[in-house]
Amino acid sequence: MKTKLTWYGHATLGLETAGYKLLIDPFFSGNPAAAVNADQVEADYILITHGHGDHVGDTIKIAERTGAMAISNFEIAAWLDGQGVKKTHGQHLGGGFNHPFGYLKLTLALHGSALPDGSYGGNPAGFLLTTKDDLKIYIAGDTGLFGDMQLIGDEGIDLAVLPIGDNFTMGPDDALRAVKLIRPKHVIPIHFNTWDLISQDPKAWANRVEKETQTKVHVIKPGESFTLE
Repeated sequence: MKTKLTWYGHATLGLETAGYKLLIDPFFSGNPAAAVNADQVEADYILITHGHGDHVGDTIKIAERTGAMAISNFEIAAWLDGQGVKKTHGQHLGGGFNHPFGYLKLTLALHGSALPDGSYGGNPAGFLLTTKDDLKIYIAGDTGLFGDMQLIGDEGIDLAVLPIGDNFTMGPDDALRAVKLIRPKHVIPIHFNTWDLISQDPKAWANRVEKETQTKVHVIKPGESFTLE
């Protein structure tokens, strides 16, 4: 069974696994790095790490068009329900649930989570997904470095997706330290070069990671994919 991850730019990801299409943090409209627009993507599920506008993004519009279920923390799920999203599922940090596409657990993330209208968006989160064929994928979300990443790594991570942009999230130095804590087989950097404020050289970061760890780095461009088998 193959699991394919596509980076659409910024922190927006597509994940195809077990015959389902997932979108993570679907920020297309107003995203200068977006490889496609919101009308060009399909989704069975939409996963939202936290409430900021560049992560909630086009969730409502896409859910209305596709009928996708939105999954996030309880507060964001309730807010989306109030915005007319017909199918939502709320979880919380440390809690997991067996969805049709796999077992999804919400992890700690060090960030904010206010919603676009300024209302309370609960705690920011990352996602730890165990696929139907037992691959472990850790999508860190917007976060700073924290020591419990080592506990996440103890799960045996096949693929980690980490921000490296700095200013709002981990920068390259802390993202390298994160790789050392998580010890994934593969890592993909995201959340960089959307704007000058988070400009980074991902290839330079990749060289550092592969020099100092056993992890293989995959630097992909917006619109490109990586397949995990």
